[in-house]
Amino acid sequence: MPSLPSAPTDLWLRGVAANAGAPAEVLLRLLDPVAGEARRILCEERPLPQEVMDAVIAHPEVRVRRSFVRNPHIPPDQRGRLAEDPHSMVRAHLAAGPRPRPRQPRPLPDDVLIALLTAEDGDEPLLLTASEIVQELMSSYQLPNSFRYRTLGHDHPGVRCLAADLWSRLTSEQLDALLADPDPHVRSRAEYRVRAADPAAMEAELPEHGHHRWLILNNYALSDAVVEASLADPECRWSLAVNPYTPRGAVARLARDARPEIRERVAARADLDPALWAQLAEDPDEQVRTRARVQPLPRTPAQCGAIDHEMDLDACDCTCMILEPYEDPEPDWYRACALSGEVRLRRAAARCSTLPADLVARLAEDPDEDVRHRLASWHPLAPSATVLAAFVARPRQRSHLLTQSRLPRTGLAHLLGHEDPEVRALAAADPTGRAPVELLNDPDERVRRAAAANPLLSGNTLERLLQDPSTAEGAAANPGLPAARLHALLDSGRLPR
Repeated sequence: MPSLPSAPTDLWLRGVAANAGAPAEVLLRLLDPVAGEARRILCEERPLPQEVMDAVIAHPEVRVRRSFVRNPHIPPDQRGRLAEDPHSMVRAHLAAGPRPRPRQPRPLPDDVLIALLTAEDGDEPLLLTASEIVQELMSSYQLPNSFRYRTLGHDHPGVRCLAADLWSRLTSEQLDALLADPDPHVRSRAEYRVRAADPAAMEAELPEHGHHRWLILNNYALSDAVVEASLADPECRWSLAVNPYTPRGAVARLARDARPEIRERVAARADLDPALWAQLAEDPDEQVRTRARVQPLPRTPAQCGAIDHEMDLDACDCTCMILEPYEDPEPDWYRACALSGEVRLRRAAARCSTLPADLVARLAEDPDEDVRHRLASWHPLAPSATVLAAFVARPRQRSHLLTQSRLPRTGLAHLLGHEDPEVRALAAADPTGRAPVELLNDPDERVRRAAAANPLLSGNTLERLLQDPSTAEGAAANPGLPAARLHALLDSGRLPR
């Protein structure tokens, strides 16, 4: 075995930490503090064998456990094993969710959510309180809406009060139970939902400035006096146009507003009467006409929300979160949208993850590029060719598409010469066909690293690449390296066995 120079040692350690073929016995050595940055890469940036996850969870160093709970590649049930970690920052990072934040977050298991929601502060000094950790959890997208339904009747009031967020979707018996709850915090949460539908209560609560003012004007019941004052204020008319409690007379006045953006928001309402819809469908502004005509009556709030999403995205490359909705349009509506001649309706259908296979196949051949690309990002049955085309065409989507098993990793030789280095890097990692030797000298570091990690490279080539700082990290990540060679690379960094 050739001797190993000392120069690329850190690159070797980083490469071994990312090596998908490295056995657990090799990876466990990288949990030593001597590994430095390689230890963080191991714990935070890749999937791990069960034996290594067990060792990380039991590791005495806080920074190791903290990196682990931020790892987007680790299943939620494994990260959740640290829900009762003695260090508040580990629990806080678990509650905050993986970083970088996945576009499609995976929910934590119910028992983990309950452990975080019911935790109490101990006597030890805390960097974050249990309440602050709960706030991290509530904004992390790891708590699914379906969990809120399961909190009804839970023994702990801190869990039970979450059901109040589903106020408009609960039965009268469930609402009464929350209003009569023995815990004052639960009752207060439910009583606020009642007040939100009381115009006089909201008028009394309406502040002059700040976020809460706009929360009320956009979402809650408004008195006649507040409506009149808001109609006279150009800044408030937008809020009235979207508020579901706005009276019909005020909606009709807003439909004649001088600003087309206000009329467009009125045209998006679910409660339009036919005469007003017909008026807006002939509006002098094209956007207003389009918003009315794209969705004839009758329509539901959930349907309107789905179309609003598509209208808002017409001019951008969407990287919005893929979340479980509070309320989704009925499946038959999405099926009708998939067959529609209106492109915005087909785009909405492409975001429905339960659309049946025959309609998925139809949308995968849609003439509109945005329909195909939405399908690639949102639907688990999107054809691999559609997903690959979206990866090539939409750079902002790539971090999400790389997490999808539907993105092809083989048969990519035709992309080895692509002008975009991210696309070349994907092709360089293809373990089929021929070794991408021409990309070992690519000007882009990511491409060289992917090419050097390709398992099709010969052992002699790998030895040469290990000695070259421009390819050493990628070569150390090559799954073709045997365990003995990986151990030797770690020996050079003086990592204990």
